[in-house]
Amino acid sequence: MPTENLTHILFSNWQHTLQSFGVDQVAAEKAFNPLLAAYSTRDRYYHTLKHVERVLSTIEILQGYTNNLAAVQLAAWFHDVVYDSQAEDNEERSADYAFDLLSNLAISESTITTVTRLILNTKDHQAAVNDYDSQVLLDADLAILATNTLEYQEYAHAIRQEYSWVTDEDYITGRQQVLERFLQRSRIYFTPLMSEFAEPSARGNIQAEIQSLSEKWV
Repeated sequence: MPTENLTHILFSNWQHTLQSFGVDQVAAEKAFNPLLAAYSTRDRYYHTLKHVERVLSTIEILQGYTNNLAAVQLAAWFHDVVYDSQAEDNEERSADYAFDLLSNLAISESTITTVTRLILNTKDHQAAVNDYDSQVLLDADLAILATNTLEYQEYAHAIRQEYSWVTDEDYITGRQQVLERFLQRSRIYFTPLMSEFAEPSARGNIQAEIQSLSEKWV
């Protein structure tokens, strides 16, 4: 379970976002509890509330690039709400979850449409040139790649734990392919701030993980 402090910070954040849509505190709290439970299941090691908090914090830094900040924040809350490492439709199911919950809160149809579109874009981590809201969400989602060496190693270990059902051989092969695809991109991050300040660190961390995985397999 997340710490009480983290839960309090996140609930305040959640409540603040929903207030802009006229949602009262009681309804906000009622909607928050299933989110809290979803992100706190025992099979999650990385895709937890701590990840949500990191994404929201990065969005705050990048908010100047957004067109619809509240929609980006809501998408951050829901983008991993359904997470099963053995499934291939997590993003679609997370978008459906967001649609149902936000509809029950009487959030406008246009906002819900934007939120679900943003969530679906996290599947391939690609955004159109003028889709600034997706760019901010994707950069925030991948901010962990540019963290310090120790945190990155903790992240990589947590991902391995979420794929504990995969053999070492298959995991190393699959993980290297995922990481190589990031390196092959012309840019990992879309926003100018992340491109300038986070891109070099992210590429260095990814290369180091690929090297580490190769050494394990020798």
